[in-house]
Amino acid sequence: MNVEIEPVLRDTAAQLGAGVPYALKVVAGQLAEDPDMGVPSGLHGVLTVTVDGDLFEDCPDLFVGYIREPDWIQIRFVQPVSPAEPSAEVPDQEQEQQQGRDQDRHADPVAAAVTVREVADAWRRITGWLRHNAPDSYAGLRAGAGPAALAALEEDLGIRIPIELRVLWLLTAGDDGGNGWGCLPGNRALMSLDAVAAAYRQKMDSQAHQDTLNADRLEDERITVWKATRIPVVALSPTDSTSGLYLDAATGYLGYWSRYNEYPGEELDTLVTYLEEAADMLEAPALATRDKPGLIGGALVWRSGIDPGQEDRWQPLTG
Repeated sequence: MNVEIEPVLRDTAAQLGAGVPYALKVVAGQLAEDPDMGVPSGLHGVLTVTVDGDLFEDCPDLFVGYIREPDWIQIRFVQPVSPAEPSAEVPDQEQEQQQGRDQDRHADPVAAAVTVREVADAWRRITGWLRHNAPDSYAGLRAGAGPAALAALEEDLGIRIPIELRVLWLLTAGDDGGNGWGCLPGNRALMSLDAVAAAYRQKMDSQAHQDTLNADRLEDERITVWKATRIPVVALSPTDSTSGLYLDAATGYLGYWSRYNEYPGEELDTLVTYLEEAADMLEAPALATRDKPGLIGGALVWRSGIDPGQEDRWQPLTG
C-alpha cells in the first residue's frame, strides 16, 4: 500500500511540535500495513486515527485524517486532540476562559482540518501564481511566523487567533509589497504581526475613549468603533496601515477598519472565500468581477489601486 503525506503538512506539522513530522511517518508506516485502522470522521471518504503523543518526543496527542483508495492512501490533515481539563487550582474565571478556548479550538477537529486545507490551498494558488508571473511581488512576501511569535501575539491581543488566520500566518507573516503594491485585491497587503498588534492597540484605545464618553450618553446613542474580537489582518498597502480589513474572531467574517473610524461598511467574506476569490481572479482574470489583475514590470498590480500616473505602464492579464 502506497501512503503519501499531503505536501502542505510538511509546512505546518512541525509547528504543532518538533516530534509531529516523525509521528506522521510512523502513522504512515502503520497505515501501509493496516489501511483500515482508522474510524469514519464524518467527512465522506475520510478516516481518522488518534496518536498518543506520549510515545513521541515533543508531540501532543493528535487526530490524523486520511483518505483511502484501493492501492493508495493520502494523509490529509493533522490536528491536536483537545487537552485535559484544567486542574482545580486554576481560578474559576480563568478555568472557564481556558475551557472556552479549548472547546473553540478542538471541538471539531475535522472542521478545523478542512479550514486548514482550504486556507493553505488558496494561499498556495496565490503564491504559486506570483512565483511564476510576478516575481517582484512574490519576493515581497515574508516567511511564515513560528509558534512562539503567534503565541506572543495572542498574549498581546488577549484573544484566541482563529485557526484560519493562524494557518495563513504560519505560511506568510506579512507582505512587504512588490514595488509598493500589495498582492491582494486593491493592492492591499497582508499585515506583519507587529503592524497587527499596533493597529489593534490603536483601535482598542479609540474604543476605550468612546466608552468614557458613552457613560454620559443614552443607551441608543452609545458608539462602538471597535470590538475586542476584531483582529486587523490586511492593510491598505504595504506602507499604509490607516485602513484595511479585520477578521472578527467571534463571527469568522471580514470587515473594514480605519484609523479614523469611518463607517465600516459590510464584508460578507470569510478569510477562506476572500483568498479563494483572489486566487480565482489571478487564474481566470477574464472572469474577475471585483477587481482586475495586471502587471507593472515584475509586480502584480490590481486595477482599482493604480495611481493615475502608472496607468500607461499597466498590462492587464488575459485568460
